[in-house]
Amino acid sequence: MTTSVQLDRIKKRFDSWDVNGDGRIDRSDCEAESKRILQALGEAPGSPRGRALIDAYLGMWYFFADKAGIDKGNGQLTPEQFNDIVKEHVLENGGADFGKVIKPTIQAMIKLADVDDDDQISPTEFKTWLDAMGVENIDSADAFRQMHANGDDQLSADELVQAVHAYHMGEIDVPLLGH
Repeated sequence: MTTSVQLDRIKKRFDSWDVNGDGRIDRSDCEAESKRILQALGEAPGSPRGRALIDAYLGMWYFFADKAGIDKGNGQLTPEQFNDIVKEHVLENGGADFGKVIKPTIQAMIKLADVDDDDQISPTEFKTWLDAMGVENIDSADAFRQMHANGDDQLSADELVQAVHAYHMGEIDVPLLGH
């Protein structure tokens, strides 16, 4: 059964990805969101790291378009379709399907925020991540502690993927992909 917190987070995710505010998500919304993040980080869209983030966001779009049975080029995802897909592939099956889809996005964000090139996110890099995602009114140190599992003062791609799932489940209050 889907909780009110989960439903609220699904709606917030839809609204944040509906960049043009037309009540539907399409390919251009995903591209615009990735470019907004790149701009916040001062990264050029045509750079290898910029291209990786755009491609990862398009990968999420393709996943949703495929599950909704809509055209990947010019189809539009309704809130109802989005809700159904998130419920089935994020909330109900342990998030394994979506974990595979979200991991390239997490890895691309790590490459962008990881200033010491260790393929992990430190507390300082995590603050940069949250700022780029437009996450406000969250104590980044507390949020980092909510997600940090193994005591090494770094967040790995797997820990971050698990945190995205935990956020949508209502288990933590850290919107890694923005509000």
